[in-house]
Amino acid sequence: GQQARTLSGGEGQMLAIARALLSRPRLLLLDEPSAGLMPMAVAETFKNIANVSRQKGLTVLLVEQNARKALGIADHAAVLELGRVVLDGAAASVMTDGRVKEAYLGG
Repeated sequence: GQQARTLSGGEGQMLAIARALLSRPRLLLLDEPSAGLMPMAVAETFKNIANVSRQKGLTVLLVEQNARKALGIADHAAVLELGRVVLDGAAASVMTDGRVKEAYLGG
């Protein structure tokens, strides 16, 4: 098999998630899973996160600057500003909130 140190960024991210899932957690905390990945790897990573969450019934707490990708797979979202929750609700409604669209989704 291939050694972990030779994996691409996206493959390495998937390996890290798979290793975390070995302990059968009820909650998976992911901090910036798209950091440093190429766009294709980002799409694959988010697809896999959504699939794992649905298939395993796993709660995923995702901290991510790519708001569009994060909101696209989330059920619930909270927007933090300077460490304070400024918006909280269903991901679909957060995505359509004017403040979020302007600040994080390019208007």
